[in-house]
Amino acid sequence: MSIDELQEQVEKLKDEMDVLEEVCDTLPQCKEDDGCDTCETYKKIDKLNIKIGELEEKIESLMGEDDEDEEEE
Repeated sequence: MSIDELQEQVEKLKDEMDVLEEVCDTLPQCKEDDGCDTCETYKKIDKLNIKIGELEEKIESLMGEDDEDEEEE
């Protein structure tokens, strides 16, 4: 998978997360102190954050490999 494809995936996940965050802000349980602990939407947002982090790490490692290739030339 290319860096561009990975970056595109990250953008899609961030867009999805933005939509979920907007929904999350309107839920009645979000007004409670421990609302996030029981919120399914928040759990989805958390999973998306993890996926985004993993994809960004892959992008960084691929970019690092590209930098090494350029240095060798």
